[in-house]
Amino acid sequence: MNNTWKIYLLAFITFMTATSEFIIAGILDKVAASAHISVSSAGQLITVFAIANAIGTPVVMMAMARMDRRKLLMLSLGVIALGSVLTVVLPGFGFLIFSRVLLAIGSGVFATIAKTLASRLAPPERRAGAIATVITGASAALIAGVPIGRVVAAAYDWKVIFWGIGILSLLAIFTVARMIPATNGEEVVPLGKQLALLKNPKILIGLAVIFFWQLGYAVLFSYIAPFLLTVPRMSEREVSAALFAFGIATLIGSKFGGFLTDRIGIPRTLVGGMVVHVIALVLLSTIAGSASVAIPLLMLWAFSAWSSGPGMQYSLVLLAPEASGIMLSLYGSILQLSIAAAAGIGGIAVRNASMLAVSWTGAVSVAVALCIAAVSFSSARSSHNSIEMK
Repeated sequence: MNNTWKIYLLAFITFMTATSEFIIAGILDKVAASAHISVSSAGQLITVFAIANAIGTPVVMMAMARMDRRKLLMLSLGVIALGSVLTVVLPGFGFLIFSRVLLAIGSGVFATIAKTLASRLAPPERRAGAIATVITGASAALIAGVPIGRVVAAAYDWKVIFWGIGILSLLAIFTVARMIPATNGEEVVPLGKQLALLKNPKILIGLAVIFFWQLGYAVLFSYIAPFLLTVPRMSEREVSAALFAFGIATLIGSKFGGFLTDRIGIPRTLVGGMVVHVIALVLLSTIAGSASVAIPLLMLWAFSAWSSGPGMQYSLVLLAPEASGIMLSLYGSILQLSIAAAAGIGGIAVRNASMLAVSWTGAVSVAVALCIAAVSFSSARSSHNSIEMK
């Protein structure tokens, strides 16, 4: 198997691991009804997952920095399989939270290693595209995993989904053992040096952009099913169709974002994507009164949001290429912290205002990210021009 197929294999497995994360947003009302809690309370499962992913992933990555990458992939898949089984067999909301913690750590470690390996397997001029290919697996989870999961949950029971994820995780362990070559881990980066990375102003600015960008996306996505049921007043069938269309747009967006990043550079790709992102959220907040209007706007929102992912990650890797694994882990942590904040903020907005409040909050947050990025890129360009003049 050549390197291109290995990258696609990592993307395919990412589809399954990402489904374990995203599926909750698509079946949030079903989980709430099963656990006899409110939708806003069930939304905190997303918060728990995000916090566990944000904290657990970098801790595991640091503790096992020297471990063979293939073994670490297999270990993370084993944790996902365990978390999926516990989701099904353990009763009560408290145990459901525990299983989400396991799934969060397992999927976070797998995603980090998969993207690191993909960038290593690709030639230098195609590394952003390789990362985008792995992200495509997550897009596929939105295209197929979430809408199919919604149908399964409606026809049978939402726990059936996690039986499937558990079985597929076990199969993926054997596939990785057979198809992915052993790869040395990275040198352990001392804690002092890791903290020193956070003292780099460019890295801090990059992380701030990522936080507000993802917060703006996640605050609406965390409540996407209730939003579609109440704002455009979609039927159950229309919600499944909307989620499917949404997923297709994320796939196109992530691939297009990787292509643009390799062709026109990070600044123009990110600024352009976030401008469209803000516009899409404003339109969803104002004119999405029917399924025929809401679905195209959902696709525009998904396309623009996911087009920024490859550039965001590749820009961090370029800032500290000697610690690419740590940087991607840090990216994942900031991403998950923003998701945790988004789920909490969204819950408050739903309880105290209305479903429309989540889309307006998202628009404001992405606008903040856009302003920070625009100022940062402008300053960097001015500094570069000054150096050239000297």
